[in-house]
Amino acid sequence: MASHRRPKQPSRARVTVLTATAAAAVALTSQAAHADPKPTKSEVKAKVDKLYHEAEVATEKYNGAKEQQDKLKKQADALQDKVARGQDELNTLRGELGSLATAQYRSGGLDPSVQLLLSSDPDSFLDQASALDQLTAKQSESLQKIQAKQRTLAQQRKEAQGKLSDLDEVRRTLGTNKQKFQGRLAEAQKLLNTLTAAERAKMAEEEEQRATRGAGDRVELSNGSGGNEAVDLGKEVPASALGAAALQAAHTRVGKPYVRTATGPDSFDCSGLTMWAYAQAGADITRTTFTQINQGTRIARSQLKPGDLVFFSNTSHVGLYAGNNTVLHAPYPGTNVRYESMSTIGSYQAAVRI
Repeated sequence: MASHRRPKQPSRARVTVLTATAAAAVALTSQAAHADPKPTKSEVKAKVDKLYHEAEVATEKYNGAKEQQDKLKKQADALQDKVARGQDELNTLRGELGSLATAQYRSGGLDPSVQLLLSSDPDSFLDQASALDQLTAKQSESLQKIQAKQRTLAQQRKEAQGKLSDLDEVRRTLGTNKQKFQGRLAEAQKLLNTLTAAERAKMAEEEEQRATRGAGDRVELSNGSGGNEAVDLGKEVPASALGAAALQAAHTRVGKPYVRTATGPDSFDCSGLTMWAYAQAGADITRTTFTQINQGTRIARSQLKPGDLVFFSNTSHVGLYAGNNTVLHAPYPGTNVRYESMSTIGSYQAAVRI
């Protein structure tokens, strides 16, 4: 007769392990199902464009602080030079006063009336007494000069210290904005690195095609020969000889790389290009987009003429209007100075005529 045994029940520990393993598998499956998918090429581009814009804002603030720093340093150096020269003058005045005091002491050992009584030559004594009065008057004048010089020096030292304090604050601002734009650019590069090499190449190609389509015939002016041909302004008339000269100068820089904070002649950021171009035309304009927009005359978009400065994206980007709805500008890191349609650059902000 066959024996019947009850099946061996799994141990509690074994059940626990199996249950935990199954739960972990379910959790992993659930996490995988809900994990953020890899961003598409268009999503990466949108995020990168936003980061480039934020980096450009920080770069322009950095440029402004750098310009302010240079001015403050010159002012502080000039004041410190004045203080040094003033101190030398003060030391000279003190030396002269010391000589006068010594001469007065030597001639004033006795009361003047006693000296007159004892003098064997009263006329000679009276001459000496007159000289002593003149010496005292000169001493008083020297004291007044010293007091005035001390007051001037104290004021100059105070001004110099104020400039140095401002300089320290501006340097801190410089550091903050430098970290900001470097951080944004690093984020942008990290995002770009999530794409394959083929996707990055395709994105660059599409970007170039958009710019080329928008700029039309303008792009043909830059054909790899150095960009030194005359700019064909078509039927449009330059706003002025100055605007035309600035645009012509900028045209010679087509193909030069964008480099943040650069002002030429071999690399540029956006406001660095416009400042350089107008300098070649004989006009000094300020360093940043935030200040360039306040120069010249504000004009309506419908009245744009070649050479005008055109601003985009809350005044954080600038280029030179080149006619036919195109702008010549330094776009952003990784690109070169080029002509581009205004419609592909960003949100139009304003325009000024220098």
